[in-house]
Amino acid sequence: MTVIRMDHAGIVVEDLAAAIAFFTELGLELEGQATVEGAWVDRLIGLADAKADIAMLKTPDGRNRIEVSEFQHPVSATPAPRAPVNVPGIPRLTFVVDEVDEVFARLVPHGAELVGEVAQYEEIYRYGYVRGPAGVIIGLVQELGS
Repeated sequence: MTVIRMDHAGIVVEDLAAAIAFFTELGLELEGQATVEGAWVDRLIGLADAKADIAMLKTPDGRNRIEVSEFQHPVSATPAPRAPVNVPGIPRLTFVVDEVDEVFARLVPHGAELVGEVAQYEEIYRYGYVRGPAGVIIGLVQELGS
């Protein structure tokens, strides 16, 4: 048996509305929102009495989705990771965008900050990392040429 497809990536955030605003400004489309709780959720995630508000966002081509979750209960006492990009396990999502600098400028009011600099690799692409919701590193790639 093999993998059929990747369904989605999930991110736990501290402010669901802010995360939705960030990802919709990036260009993702809000697919839906719900509150999840109950025995099936507790069994799935291994936490008792869990309750979370979730939102599903999809890329404009419909091929990829991100689930963002804000837990009402239990609330984590551990802060979001702010580790450098080379630390194992640090989440990183990458999106192809039409113009890196313009997209980054639109994301700044939503809390985005550059990790390093926007760099160009030959005549192939321009690439920059920004910190997004909950410290997740978001790659912005601009394909150059034809």
